[in-house]
Amino acid sequence: MIPIRDAMRSQRFPAVTVTLIVLNLLVFLYQGYLATRPAVLLDLRPWAESGLTPPVAVPPAYTNYLQATSGAANLAVPAGDAFTLQYGLVPAEFTSGHDLPPTITIPIWLTLITSMFLHGSLLHVLGNMLYLWVFGDNVEGAMGRGRFIAFYLLCGIAAGLAQMALSPHSTIPQIGASGAIAGVLGAYFMLFPTSRILTVIPIFFFIRLISIPAVVVLGIWILLQVISSATSLGAGSGVAWFAHIGGFAAGMALAVFFRHRDVRIGLLDLVRRRTSI
Repeated sequence: MIPIRDAMRSQRFPAVTVTLIVLNLLVFLYQGYLATRPAVLLDLRPWAESGLTPPVAVPPAYTNYLQATSGAANLAVPAGDAFTLQYGLVPAEFTSGHDLPPTITIPIWLTLITSMFLHGSLLHVLGNMLYLWVFGDNVEGAMGRGRFIAFYLLCGIAAGLAQMALSPHSTIPQIGASGAIAGVLGAYFMLFPTSRILTVIPIFFFIRLISIPAVVVLGIWILLQVISSATSLGAGSGVAWFAHIGGFAAGMALAVFFRHRDVRIGLLDLVRRRTSI
């Protein structure tokens, strides 16, 4: 299922949602620009001394050199990969507190935030931004701009920590806005479960547009994340399923506290109506 739009119109321009979309797209364009830049020299010695292996292809000759000498071993890596290593969330660096090459000038814990604005492909960023566009405006309206910024970042941080708890010694950077956006979905699920979502449903060779309640669309979405996370354990999946689950759960919980007082918790109202029938 692919959501296209919801039936709820924003009461005012969703400035934060639009700004987040623009920032993510600009960072992705910069990542594309880095693909045209010269390779960056990555010093492998600190990685070897830490006992960790960088998530880049290291030829055997470098491994042999590191074992035989204490000198630096500078491996040329694409500039885009180096940027991802710098500003993506690398669990092993975060849990150990050691910033390994290529190093950054900001504290390591800030990669919990910077990693939210990095993406691995055009499909990755466009898919995330579609979900943010469909669901973000009304959640922003329910919270206000300042609270929504804090909410979004907190959900992204919770998502990053949830995924990192699964693999605390991994050297593969965690990147993407999907954890924070999962928090937005969790808030929408909590506040506006009866809102209708125009959704693309592929049926064999046919595509249908169907208006479905948000509680169904998002309920199926989070169920798929749980199933996928369970089936991917130990399989080395490239998708951060636990980040999605952690972000969604954080969004549901935080929505209760970040919403304006006059915004009702729609999921509770829906449950009360169903149980009173």
